[in-house]
Amino acid sequence: MSIIASVETRDIRFPTSLELDGSDAMNPDPDYSAAYLTIRTDAADGFEGHAFVFTIGRGNDVEVAALDALRGHLIGQDVEALLDDMGAAWRLLTHDSQLRWLGPEKGVMHMAIGAAINALWDLKAKRAGLPLWRLLAELPPEQLVELVDFRYLSDAITPGEALELLRAAEPGRAERTAHLLEVGYPAYTTTPGWLGYSDEKLDRLCREAVADGYPQIKLKVGADLADDIRRLGIARAAVGEGYPIAIDANQRWDVDTAIEWVRALAGFDVEWIEEPTSPDDILGHAAIARGIAPIKVATGEHVQNRIVFKQLLQAGGMDVMQIDATRVGGVNENIANLLLAAKFGVPVCPHAGGVGLCEAVQHLSMFDYVALSGTMEGRMIEFVDHLHEHFVTPAVVRRGRYLTPTAPGAGTEMLAASVDEYTWRGAHVVSEARA
Repeated sequence: MSIIASVETRDIRFPTSLELDGSDAMNPDPDYSAAYLTIRTDAADGFEGHAFVFTIGRGNDVEVAALDALRGHLIGQDVEALLDDMGAAWRLLTHDSQLRWLGPEKGVMHMAIGAAINALWDLKAKRAGLPLWRLLAELPPEQLVELVDFRYLSDAITPGEALELLRAAEPGRAERTAHLLEVGYPAYTTTPGWLGYSDEKLDRLCREAVADGYPQIKLKVGADLADDIRRLGIARAAVGEGYPIAIDANQRWDVDTAIEWVRALAGFDVEWIEEPTSPDDILGHAAIARGIAPIKVATGEHVQNRIVFKQLLQAGGMDVMQIDATRVGGVNENIANLLLAAKFGVPVCPHAGGVGLCEAVQHLSMFDYVALSGTMEGRMIEFVDHLHEHFVTPAVVRRGRYLTPTAPGAGTEMLAASVDEYTWRGAHVVSEARA
């Protein structure tokens, strides 16, 4: 038996605001940051579990404090018992009566629990010698169902229905695994679309995205309608007719404003509008979906738990599900979200881009393809080419497709040198941004 011997946390911040990378209508000056967690055991194998919660600067210390609050729940725990029953590990943290009061199952504490769960999955995958997507995809359907907390979901999907979905996909797992390893997974890019970029930079990056083989780009919108019309005109001219352009308002609008604004942009052949209003406004999303059809509504990066995902699907407020690897309660809850998407027949195009999100969420989409949905049709993972060089196994995209990771783990381990250099000490390290 081995036990968890230590839990280390770090406040890591990158000065992306200096170049306006990540800027949008609601977040004009983001500094991509990670509340970073390392779980170490007393086992002789030397394996560690690494994970993080993504933030955009101020407040990252609050998330680190939430991670610190979990230390007493983790240190001394039997590692084999946790890793052998990850459903029980999830309930150990999420169902704690006093921690639960801080949510329940939402907000800063829930994201911290998600990081702890993701770190345990990273440790489990490393011990198994497998990338996380493959570890999950090779689990029997019965074990996958046991990972999910179906409380609050049974009016939309039951454990029996989830088991049927997973069993139906089981026969083609080997073929899909081979295909995934051969061709990778489709990506789209938001790199051209940050709101703070000049028109010249927008035009250049749009053309580069097409030349690089991306099947879709995304532009940030929502601050000024005239600017959005001008910028979409530049993008459409750069990429040509018929090429998909998605737009993202980052929760900027009220419901009526969202409908009017998107209708005003519809002439640019918009693929979807992302986060048109508050992520908690289920009925508002449904009204927007009705008001702008056939333009699709995509949302999910700020959805706080599986219950809100369930209700968005039930209400018809989500045409594209955008899971985030660090927003909800870790891998387990995102499997619940993927099962809901499969039940309702909605494609999943995860949110990524912020530091480490591409590395983490690719495993969930690849698991979904192999073991659940069985298709890549209409599905893509967001990609932004920022900060991948700080990870031990960085995400790699070529010709518009994620290369399938083969290294053991969840892809969430940062380089020790990067962790040390960019640990927040009250001022930014600016060497990288100035380079």
